[in-house]
Amino acid sequence: MYTIDRTIHHAGTVFADNEAIVHGQRRTTYRELAGRVEHAASFISSFTAPGDRIALWSLNSDRFLELFLAIPAAGRVIVPHNTRWAEPELVYATEDAGARVLIADRDPGGLADSVDRVIRLDTGDYDALLDAHTPDGVERVRPEPDDLAGLFYTGGTTGRSKGVMLTHANLMANAIHTQLAQPILPDDRYLTMAPMFHAAGVYSALALPLVGGTNVILPGFEPAAVLDAIVDEAVTCAIAVPTMLAAMCETQTLEPRDVSSLRWISHGASPIALEVLRRADRLFRCELIHLYGATETAPIATVFRHEEKFLDDPRAKSCGQPPAGVEVGIVDTTGITMTLGEVGEVVVRGPNVMRGYWNKPEQTADAFVEGGWYRTGDVGYLDDGGYLFLVDRAKDMIVSGGENVYCTEVENAIYTHPSVLEAAVIGVPDERWGESVHAVIVLRDNAETSESEIVEHCRALVAAYKVPKSVTFSTEPLPKSGPGKILKRVLREPFWDGLEQSIN
Repeated sequence: MYTIDRTIHHAGTVFADNEAIVHGQRRTTYRELAGRVEHAASFISSFTAPGDRIALWSLNSDRFLELFLAIPAAGRVIVPHNTRWAEPELVYATEDAGARVLIADRDPGGLADSVDRVIRLDTGDYDALLDAHTPDGVERVRPEPDDLAGLFYTGGTTGRSKGVMLTHANLMANAIHTQLAQPILPDDRYLTMAPMFHAAGVYSALALPLVGGTNVILPGFEPAAVLDAIVDEAVTCAIAVPTMLAAMCETQTLEPRDVSSLRWISHGASPIALEVLRRADRLFRCELIHLYGATETAPIATVFRHEEKFLDDPRAKSCGQPPAGVEVGIVDTTGITMTLGEVGEVVVRGPNVMRGYWNKPEQTADAFVEGGWYRTGDVGYLDDGGYLFLVDRAKDMIVSGGENVYCTEVENAIYTHPSVLEAAVIGVPDERWGESVHAVIVLRDNAETSESEIVEHCRALVAAYKVPKSVTFSTEPLPKSGPGKILKRVLREPFWDGLEQSIN
């Protein structure tokens, strides 16, 4: 199995003159990329030790991709930070990972106190340090496939983020699975517009060098800019979360472009309405591909090719089939495999599945069942063709605009308000985001507060996309089960009654 550095070295030799990256006015060949990655890995090795964790807090860019490759190539561990996190979340992930170095494209503020060294991308600091570095005398460690490559922090039902440990082998297995399931061709030009701190945002970053394809990187998502890039760069492939795809459809309807270069658009990360897929089919006339997975699976677990051909078929609600090399199963609450058509928990097994959660042995043990199967927390079933159908999503998780919001984390923030006695956070229908965060709160006796005060209270503690968009106050205790667990199903019913909650 390749490691990341061997993959880039191979691409730099075999596809030397192919365009590897386009970012703004900068264009980089694979020969240049391989050279920069090697140079950056040597620089990083000059002041860190093997296995050290290095945090990266940045918008999408060619430098982000360079560091995403160079940090693991140096035998170190990259810790990509969500650019939408609030400072307490950033501090927690940095300190939990034990990262002593932060590379950022912005003023780190109070986060600087959590590390020994800050290197800035936006001030030219990084480029200057790299230019001044000479590799003479710097010992380079060549990583092995089972070495840790990255810690990808994701929300957890405990209310604290968990560092998902992905090895070189995990990431390269996913790259190969990607190629087997939805092949990228040597002359493909892939558009990266999803945030690269997500596993889904970089899932093709290691598949492209396998064949010498081009990665066209946008700093973020803006529908008109995306469509312009498709035209200007003759983009052939792209991934979008459903809200992105819906916005692209709206802009393409109002301001049509010639997007005939597109070969396929994949989507994932959250539910999508069939109407959005139908609009995308009419407007882009290319293959639509549904991806399902998790950070813990690096991330692809299933792929649904040519989804546009199944829009009037029962399988339209499917997430597709596992690629070669990945197994998907359904188990009951005891971990026993269930038969086809029976509903249970979705489990995944393969070389792409994480090593575990960083410094969390109990949560790691809970995440697996016998045989090395990773428990996704999603509920679904398989048909006789191996197609996976989800009937419910991960417990207590809201998917809003492609971002996972874990209810317990938001509830913990709400509970720090002195007026709050009880709180429950649920997902409610939202035309734009699919779901939005809603809080149901019971106040203490004689206490007072308002919706706006609760929202502002949360805004200081969690990322903006996790902040409740609406709040209701109940004068009765929240409904509970016999053991005392809040019945969120009862709280959701008034909002979802009469609506078909798409899980596609």
